[in-house]
Amino acid sequence: MEPLVLGVVGPTATGKSDLAIALARRLDGEVVGADASQLYRGMDIGTAKVPQVQREGVPHHQIDVLQVTQEASVAAYQRHARADIEAVLARGRLPVVAGGSGLYVRAALDRLEIPPTDPGVRAALEQRLDHEGLAPLLAELRTADPRAAAAIEPNNGRRVVRALEVIALTGRPFSATMPTREFVRPTVLVGLRTDRAALDLRVDRRAADMFAAGLLDETRALVDLGLRDGRTASRAVGYAQALAVLDGTSTLEDAVADTALRTRRLVRRQESWFGADPRITWFDPLQHGPEELLTRMVAHVTHNGPHG
Repeated sequence: MEPLVLGVVGPTATGKSDLAIALARRLDGEVVGADASQLYRGMDIGTAKVPQVQREGVPHHQIDVLQVTQEASVAAYQRHARADIEAVLARGRLPVVAGGSGLYVRAALDRLEIPPTDPGVRAALEQRLDHEGLAPLLAELRTADPRAAAAIEPNNGRRVVRALEVIALTGRPFSATMPTREFVRPTVLVGLRTDRAALDLRVDRRAADMFAAGLLDETRALVDLGLRDGRTASRAVGYAQALAVLDGTSTLEDAVADTALRTRRLVRRQESWFGADPRITWFDPLQHGPEELLTRMVAHVTHNGPHG
């Protein structure tokens, strides 16, 4: 039977990173990150990146691999993450894919075809969206690919543009490339989730702690490295708010509050994304102490792995 891959997922602030390290240590594994913002070197405090000295000797991959001026790409991530997974397996170890960026998790673990993109075609469609509004583009998509139009939220202009772009470039329906929940390799998928009110409190505390830990200074240093030129990095939650403080357009108090608000919204999206996946076995980190949680997860992985 093929070797196993482990996925650790869930909303922000549930403790995935620390758990992934603990599981990797217990199960002789290496961590493969699935967090779009943690791809960036120097974006440490605002992404809650586990410092090197706290990784307990566990190798990490797909963390600190991009400069802040570079664009994060799901297609590039898929290539590199899958190569990392294969390399970890070749060493006889367990790949632990951990993160809260849902599409990145699926790009690493699932059969997911990522269609091509073209900046010119995309720009022309975005210009139409700005000038004509969403209704004509959505009507066009309903004619060209009814299945995709039905699957996309009707107010999601970005996804409608993407669907029309793929149709224009490939001549195929966008729905033909929509992901299916089918693992590339035998995989055990576990998740962390907890009471929403308790998680919101953790998010609020985390936002305040990040600024107290020096997020403004970190952002200032990243500006010197070209942060403002990086469309993806500069828009990351926490860094966009820190930039506003540095620019004098926001107070520190407002930046902390806005960071917490946007993180809570991110948590809702993550809950919706991961909650729809029936393959995930969920654990509540607040119901068990760290050691009991680890023991329960190890038992689950061992039971459901290829030798269970």
